[in-house]
Amino acid sequence: MVITQTSRRPANLARVATLLILLTGHVLAQNGSESLDAIVAVVNDDVIVQSELNKEISLVIPQLHQQGTAEPSRTQLEKQVLDRLILKRLQRQRAKDLGITVDDATLNEALTNIAKRNNLSLEELQATLEASGIHFDNFREDTRTQILTSRLQSQEVTKKIRITDQEIDRFLAKESSRLIEREQVRLQHILVALPENPTPEQVKAAESKANRLIAQLRQGADFSEMAVRESDGRNALEGGDLGWFEMGAVPVLVADLAFTMAEGEISKPLRNASGFHIIKMREIKGATPHNVNQTRARHILIRTNDLVSDEDAKRRLSQLRQRILVGEDFAVLARAHSDDTGSALKGGELGWLNPGDTVPEFEEAMKALALNDVSEPFKSSFGWHIVQVEERRSQDTSGDIMRIKAREALQRRKTEEATEEWLRQMRDEAYVEVRLGRES
Repeated sequence: MVITQTSRRPANLARVATLLILLTGHVLAQNGSESLDAIVAVVNDDVIVQSELNKEISLVIPQLHQQGTAEPSRTQLEKQVLDRLILKRLQRQRAKDLGITVDDATLNEALTNIAKRNNLSLEELQATLEASGIHFDNFREDTRTQILTSRLQSQEVTKKIRITDQEIDRFLAKESSRLIEREQVRLQHILVALPENPTPEQVKAAESKANRLIAQLRQGADFSEMAVRESDGRNALEGGDLGWFEMGAVPVLVADLAFTMAEGEISKPLRNASGFHIIKMREIKGATPHNVNQTRARHILIRTNDLVSDEDAKRRLSQLRQRILVGEDFAVLARAHSDDTGSALKGGELGWLNPGDTVPEFEEAMKALALNDVSEPFKSSFGWHIVQVEERRSQDTSGDIMRIKAREALQRRKTEEATEEWLRQMRDEAYVEVRLGRES
């Protein structure tokens, strides 16, 4: 994704006045005894300053080292990071307009979960980051921004996407056999961008550059390093790594190639409105068995709120558990006490659950139980639970799995395309002026 040097001009005099005050204040400060940050970009009514860019770069450089990717020149790195920072700023502004926020409690929970996934305490995570050259405060705020943009994109893009049964049927009729043969692919990407309504000369120059990069890549140049230096794509700083795709979720531009490219193969230049794309087939995963281990379980949920604390919920569930252990009926207690109204009406029954159907905390609690045992109270993002495992089985769910995979693939494909269009539109409607490399 490329941020143009300038986009739409401010729409009203108030915005112009605001920008003049910001810019004038910066100039006066530089002429005074105290020098403030240089302005590297103006984004609507806001500015990005050099110290913000430096902080973002301080987060990116350790990532490059971890990936084993050589750092590009400082000029190239600043350009790539500033492009990303501008997109973040535009999304933060949009989130503010919509009243979307991330409170400290949510942020702290996310950081704790990050630490847990890495088998660390929060203190150990902070120490590990600092030892890697990443300031914890910068990491903390970057995590807040990621949660914020995720919520924003969910509200603005994801929730508006609908997948019908007819779409799933058509998808499976056309691609189900291919999904079984090649389940997932991991792609890398380099974009040589084109402006809107490019001239023939601009198209020719971009295509020539793409062919030159492909020639270097096929002669052994490192794709990740090339992407960081040369790509105009949003994933440039990840070495162009687009991650893993279910076959049906591969972007339309490369959908056919994804079934035929060998691991390590580099595509020819692929043209669309954004420019010329270069794709590398990084890895391929084959199909997995269709038999899955299912669990039939029931639970009682107590949600916390201003009147019910964690301690209250845990105590109530402990009392209910003791009553069940001495012979009271689980279903009767679930109907009377569970805050999960959907399952409470069925005596707490959740039916047959596949791996991944529930949140990790719930799944871990089920796995640890023997048949008919009742768990100790435990907490998830929904509240506090006790759960009982009633039955387990190995089931051939190939038909169900294929429909689930088809829905996920269609959802991801539509989301990727809609998010790209949404970001492009937001950028086009914004006033963006890049001042990096010139006097501010």
